[in-house]
Parts: sequence; C-alpha cells; structure tokens
Amino acid sequence: MINLSAIRHLIVDMDGVLWHGDHALPSTPHFFATLRELGIRFVLATNNASKTVEDYQKKLAGFGVRVALDEIMTSPQATAAYLKQHAPGARVYAIGEPGLVTELQRVGLTVVPSDQPAGATHVVVGWDRHLTYAKLAEACLLIRAGAVFIGTNPDVTYPDARGIVPGNGATLALLRAATDVDPIIIGKPQPDMILQAMQRMGGSPADTAVIGDRLDTDIVGGQRAGVPAILVLSGVTDRQLANSSPIQADAVFEDVGELADALRAAGAG
Repeated sequence: MINLSAIRHLIVDMDGVLWHGDHALPSTPHFFATLRELGIRFVLATNNASKTVEDYQKKLAGFGVRVALDEIMTSPQATAAYLKQHAPGARVYAIGEPGLVTELQRVGLTVVPSDQPAGATHVVVGWDRHLTYAKLAEACLLIRAGAVFIGTNPDVTYPDARGIVPGNGATLALLRAATDVDPIIIGKPQPDMILQAMQRMGGSPADTAVIGDRLDTDIVGGQRAGVPAILVLSGVTDRQLANSSPIQADAVFEDVGELADALRAAGAG
C-alpha cells in the first residue's frame, strides 16, 4: 500500500484521468484545487502525441484550471529529447498531428515534407486522427529501407467521449506487422518520461507517485521507474480488470476526486 501522507509530488496522466475527449471529468477542478491547497507539486505527463504543451495549457484553462507550461510534459517532448541526444542530425518522417511536429522542430530536428520523404533517417509515429494509407505506405517503405522506427507511445486505445477508440499503439501494430520491425518506444511504460518529470520537480521515489488510468502504461511505467503508482477507474481500466490483472497498482481510486479527498485526509503535502 502507498503512504499518501508522504506524497509531495505527483506525475499525472491526463486522458481518462482529467477528461474524456473535450469534456473535463467532474472531479478535475476539485483535484487541482486540493493539490494547490496542500502544496503538492505536479507534472501532467501524457502519452498523447497530438498536442503541444501550449495546447494542453489552453485546454485546461477552458476547464477553469490554470497550470504553468513546465507543469506539462508530453511524449513528443520526450521523443524530441531522445532524438536530440542520440541522433541530432536526424531527418524525420513524422506520422502525427501538429503537436508532434512542433516538438521535433523545437529542438532543431529536421522534419521532412510528407510528400518528399526520401532521405529520412527516422520514422516517428504518434497518434494521428487523420491517418491515411499513403502515410502508412511511406512509413513502411522507409522502415524497410533502414530508417529507425520510433513510437512516441504504445497506447493501443484512447478513451474518447464516445467510448474506447484506437490509439497510437494500433498504428504501431500495423507497421510492425508490415515491416517485421519493432519500434523503439519513448513514452510510458518506458521510465524516461516519469524520471524526467520527477527530476523537473526535484522529487524522489519516496515522496512521488504516478497517477493513471492504464495498467500497461501508467502503472507499469511507475513500477519501472521505481515510483508508487495509483490507478483511477475513470478511463480505460474498470474495477474487474483492476482486480484480475497481473499488473497491480499500489492504490486504486474511482477518480481523482476520491484521491484528492484521501490526500487531504492523510495530511499529504
């Protein structure tokens, strides 16, 4: 079990935790008000590769929640940092939405035009709600020709306001099947994002916890980073799966509102 009274820092997933699609969950404002009142620092760390940190800041403001840009971290940010460190001269063919391209270009990487992909050294795949066969075909040809295959995140599904829909992991599975090449995964459940977020806050595993709605990414990611992991049942994981899965969180709450109340009762912060 997790010691809630020791928590001073939180690494919080967003989709399925704070909102579904464009609709905030009812407990989201209460959660943030509680964190501010208790003095608990946080980084909102998402695998979703479709938006920039500025986009997320604006989205939260629309829900009445104000956060600083350094309180947000995305898998495109982590992917861009990885490439800048390991392949600073990379020429990237990107499947994804503007959030991915913006973060790659922000660190000085070259993103090749989608209609002129020849010479790309890396194929980076993020969630793309405008995915076409032509994009997939170009990515397949480049990977088969030797381009390094990178996935921003492995989330197979996404909790849309309408229900559960395909996520980036579904696209990666298609390309893996077509190329026989496994992608390098940057986002959760790999520990890099969680460790970067904890370092940004000055936290440690003793006073930090991860919050998420996915067992296979958020909870496993916390475990791999050595950080306690809290599951909320407001997203893709229901109570039955939480109880039966071999992946077990350190604590389970219905939503972040229930967690906020438990943090207050435990004297956290």
